[in-house]
Amino acid sequence: MERAFFMEILYEDNHIIIVNKQAGEIIQGDKTGDRTVADEIKAYLKEKYNKPGAVFLGIPHRLDRPVSGVSIFARTSKALARLNEMFRKGEIEKTYQAIVIHEPQIASGTLVHWLTRNEKQNKAYAHKAPQKNAKKAILDYKVEAKSDRYWLINVQLQTGRHHQIRCQLAAIGCPIKGDLKYGAPRSNADGSICLHARSIRFEHPVSHKIIFAEAPYPSFPLWNVFQKLCNESEQSSTTFKAKDA
Repeated sequence: MERAFFMEILYEDNHIIIVNKQAGEIIQGDKTGDRTVADEIKAYLKEKYNKPGAVFLGIPHRLDRPVSGVSIFARTSKALARLNEMFRKGEIEKTYQAIVIHEPQIASGTLVHWLTRNEKQNKAYAHKAPQKNAKKAILDYKVEAKSDRYWLINVQLQTGRHHQIRCQLAAIGCPIKGDLKYGAPRSNADGSICLHARSIRFEHPVSHKIIFAEAPYPSFPLWNVFQKLCNESEQSSTTFKAKDA
């Protein structure tokens, strides 16, 4: 049975629309034939603006099906062309958060690997040195919080490769909770993995104003734990600064 959609719009104007994708939803059509986020947005735009005929919607960036969070779409071809170029040049700042099952040996740093891709397995493999047909993958990470058994990591990509975060974190012994494909021992009950595209910041492709959008955490118990821990950490930091002043 196909899942029901709940579309949370984070930002919208005449050229772009940003939504909070739920884990389990697909951005674009695949062999399953399931309804997509793009389908849902097109239906929403068609109804809201009473548009006749087909609705244009460009997809400059995709999230894997089990991943949640910020997803951006272009409502005009002009915006799509510019967003594609901005992603290619690394001009869009996107922050991810991952819950991992082991503590990184170093609390923050930069990971550099060369990734190869197995199309049949739909899986990436990380190598420490250049390989034939491998693409260089770079990300920055920092441990943000810790619970009894898990760690919350902030990630910023310097490159955009297939399954990059999932593969690189697994390569340092820190697979993402629920990600069986990359070494997690158990799946999550809802089929998600604990990887969330938390926020996006960029210069608007047409108006050139700075756009920032943040996606609330998924309604998954462990995310709620880390939301509370992060809030407590922020409050503690604010109190300390006030006393210090």
